[in-house]
Amino acid sequence: MIEDGAEVVDGRVAGEQGESGEAASPREVCWRGRGVAFAPLDVDDAELIHVWRSDPVAAHEIGIWPRSLSAVRERIERDRDEHDRDDFLVLLPDGTPIGHIALTDQDMVDGTAEIMLLLDPDHRGRGHGTDAVDALVDLAFGELPMHRVQAVTHTTNTGALGVLARAGFVQEGVRRSACLHRGRRYDVAVLALLRDEWREFTRPRSWDVLITGQ
Repeated sequence: MIEDGAEVVDGRVAGEQGESGEAASPREVCWRGRGVAFAPLDVDDAELIHVWRSDPVAAHEIGIWPRSLSAVRERIERDRDEHDRDDFLVLLPDGTPIGHIALTDQDMVDGTAEIMLLLDPDHRGRGHGTDAVDALVDLAFGELPMHRVQAVTHTTNTGALGVLARAGFVQEGVRRSACLHRGRRYDVAVLALLRDEWREFTRPRSWDVLITGQ
């Protein structure tokens, strides 16, 4: 987990207030990229995650199913104690939370990990997904000793495939009929980005850019 150099941004959802009627506390930013920032995922974020997971488009494209709020909270609490994953809330420059991104199944010996991303339905199709993935792979290759970062998604999930392609991921193959969701079998695309490929990118790295919202 990256803990040094934390900064504070206004982490409120529009109109969100605390129990006293005052604005919610700012979120500590632990990583930043082009147009987005990451804050460590907290148990108090369970309600947001629950809403995003309940979106029918996300449930269909990602192959997830809605869980109860208490189950989501328990899952976040359990994942916090896992040493092979890092979970973050994706924030806009004004602190608005727009998604959940994670680097999971981290193997420090082999240098491998898998990326997971879930965006707020209201903020899809605006480039935020690519910005978030770019920032996470910069973390994986620039701060962690990863050699290969993998992503998997349904072959019909054109939005996710586009995000990953723009972030430099290469499709390696298809696991045929590998996912059962709502009584139907789905093929799953396997994509990956290698450290040497990341080194060839000409875009600024996360530590070279400020959050400008542009």
